[in-house]
Amino acid sequence: MAETHKQWLEKLEADSRAKQELFMNDIAAKLRHPRMTHKPQHPFRGAPDFWNSFEWPEEERIKQFTDNFLSVGGHVARLPSMDDVKSFIVSKAEEMSAKYIICQNQPELDELKLEGALKDSQVSVWNTDVEQHWRARAAEADFGIVIADHAVAYTGSVTVLSAPNKGRSVSLLPTVLIIIIPIERLKTRLGEVLVTFDEAGREQLPAGIHFITGPSRSSDIENDLTIGVHGPGIVYALLVG
Repeated sequence: MAETHKQWLEKLEADSRAKQELFMNDIAAKLRHPRMTHKPQHPFRGAPDFWNSFEWPEEERIKQFTDNFLSVGGHVARLPSMDDVKSFIVSKAEEMSAKYIICQNQPELDELKLEGALKDSQVSVWNTDVEQHWRARAAEADFGIVIADHAVAYTGSVTVLSAPNKGRSVSLLPTVLIIIIPIERLKTRLGEVLVTFDEAGREQLPAGIHFITGPSRSSDIENDLTIGVHGPGIVYALLVG
């Protein structure tokens, strides 16, 4: 009985492979070329050497990032110092009548001392109160303020990583997102950012790696472009330094 069952399985396998061959031969015939029976050769892997060494000087990186970020509906400001960042945020909060602001729990943001500067806005710092429902607080926030971990000039993208002190909701849920980008974190190519994750290893990867290129955009419904459906509708990138 066992031998009969084994023979039955072998027949099923042979029938399946025969159907597979007919299927693939039919595709090859329709494409009008012989069946490929060996894997194609891939002599090159990854980006070519000339691209791996390609790098813009700082001013060109700033210009290209600005042009690309503006082209997708974002806003860019270049500011000399964090004091100017503080003045920018206070001015925008007053201009937009922001009532609630949420920030990452980062030393650079603590040094801004926004709580004392924003008299008409409540400022909360992510994950500083275990009793707080932080995702709900981020969803009702007018402004979310984050520090960029990386930025890419060639694509006009900003990378924000998540961590216990840097909840992803801060960049994904508020109406307006303000991203502070230290100039030294602005790279030319996306590969310069991606390689850092490979080098760190799987165990060191954060729970979330978010690439932000302007405000949220969606054309899912009848190709009708809508801004701000799946995230902030207004995004400011502040290049500092």
